[in-house]
Amino acid sequence: MSMTGKARAELRAEAHHLSVQVHVGHAGVTDALLTSLGDVLRTHELVKVQVAKGGELSAKDAANEVAERLGAEVVQVIGRTFTIYRHNPDLKRGELPPWRR
Repeated sequence: MSMTGKARAELRAEAHHLSVQVHVGHAGVTDALLTSLGDVLRTHELVKVQVAKGGELSAKDAANEVAERLGAEVVQVIGRTFTIYRHNPDLKRGELPPWRR
């Protein structure tokens, strides 16, 4: 599931105004974190995540691991924050995207 550069740029613009919804703690990417993030992705599709300062994992490494394990796409990584996207075909189309509601 590879995203085009144009689609990624559009999602980056949409994600700019989002607030962080999930935090990766010092324990890193755990099963509990993946379950929580999976739930948020299912309802919102586009999610901003922040990585703890003192953790051993960099934001880029955490983003890649999360995306691989959840079947999502990394939209961008800036500092300790990354944005990921996973399409949910069950959400109603024709309305505003979930992240705009």
